[in-house]
Amino acid sequence: MKRRELLQGIAALVPTSSVLGHYTALAAPLRKKVKITDLKAMVVGKPGGNTLVRIDTDAGISGYGEAYWGFGIKDVMLGYLRDTVMGQDPLDIDPLYTQMILRTGGAGAIGGVTVTAISGVEIALWDLAGKLLGVPVCKLLGGQYRTGVKAYLTTSPADFLDPASCSEWAAMVKEHRYGFEAVKTDIRRAADPYGLVPGDPRFNSRQLSLHDLEINAKGFANVREALGDRFEIAVHCHWELDMSDALNLARAVAPIRPMWLEDPMDPDFSESWVKLTEESPVPILTGENLYTRRGFMPFIVHQGCKIVQIDIPKSGGLLESKKIADLADIFNIPVSAHNAIGPLGAIASAHCAAAIRDFKAHELALSPSLGPNASKTHELTWGFYQGDPSVAWEQFVLHDGPLVKDGRIQVPDKPGLGVEPNPDYVRAHLAPGEIWWG
Repeated sequence: MKRRELLQGIAALVPTSSVLGHYTALAAPLRKKVKITDLKAMVVGKPGGNTLVRIDTDAGISGYGEAYWGFGIKDVMLGYLRDTVMGQDPLDIDPLYTQMILRTGGAGAIGGVTVTAISGVEIALWDLAGKLLGVPVCKLLGGQYRTGVKAYLTTSPADFLDPASCSEWAAMVKEHRYGFEAVKTDIRRAADPYGLVPGDPRFNSRQLSLHDLEINAKGFANVREALGDRFEIAVHCHWELDMSDALNLARAVAPIRPMWLEDPMDPDFSESWVKLTEESPVPILTGENLYTRRGFMPFIVHQGCKIVQIDIPKSGGLLESKKIADLADIFNIPVSAHNAIGPLGAIASAHCAAAIRDFKAHELALSPSLGPNASKTHELTWGFYQGDPSVAWEQFVLHDGPLVKDGRIQVPDKPGLGVEPNPDYVRAHLAPGEIWWG
């Protein structure tokens, strides 16, 4: 790495005055006048589902956040983070974030469950700050570039080797009331590795056979034909390939002009990411399993991807994600958002995306697939639903107006996040053994 690039990267780790200066000025009249009186958390959906967090103050105003799903997040919030924020000024968001990272150092605060828990609390602090200051959160993160954030739907046809199946699926995607203009679709294998059992010699395979490559070339060609030339398509992996076959896959699907190839290799950085990015005919995207600026820095500084994808309610919260985006901006790398979470976390993520200049697309994971299964009851990390998941998704929060319109997540113009947990829906979808803000 060149010395100039290193210095640029290090400089980008420092919060920019353009972000925090505006926030500090707004917060000044209320500094030290409001204190945090409690932090509460509860898990929704199923054990290990999404964790909701509420921060109360002596001003009678509360802030809400949602953390990415996983076991142990509520324990971290109540066991470590509650004592850290109690009695503190809720407007000291960055200092409190730093204290939470330090407080959980022995529990692994550079990534994983601890940072995910901190992310949920940090989001609640921003919601609280917006309410106290009377402005939407995106305005506090440096300003608003857009009122609607482009969304892509994660979905796959039942059989992408069957043109008829693809056509039926594509019609439902294009007719969806949210008006999507982009999708993310899974790759397939002749023998799906996720359906294999330990002991099968293919269980740990990181390779694609010639048959696998043929399947994906044909399947994604069918997807392109069904959706048309102007619909954007992302090719979705789950960190399962080696470099050789990641490159082979990129070449196989290149004719459909994907907007990116997502997470083809192990999440950790290596020089192979740089080589893959240089040689791939398809833009390489990664980041959903990275945490904080330090996790993203080598990919950005060494050009280990063409697009950075941040899971904002997981990788450090709103301000940390804005700092990641600022670092990427120095290297002219656009940002997308991974998001497999409920609407509270998704809207929080969209607030951050609205404050990022070079933002590409934001995930909405309203799976399972459209089509014959739509009438069945399904389980997601934020609850059970029957029929169209977008209906249940909207019922999860109290909100004004549509959450998604014309393929864009609508950024609320109300103070804070502009949405709050819907007591009627959330009470009915708490994980077993959970008590309402217990």
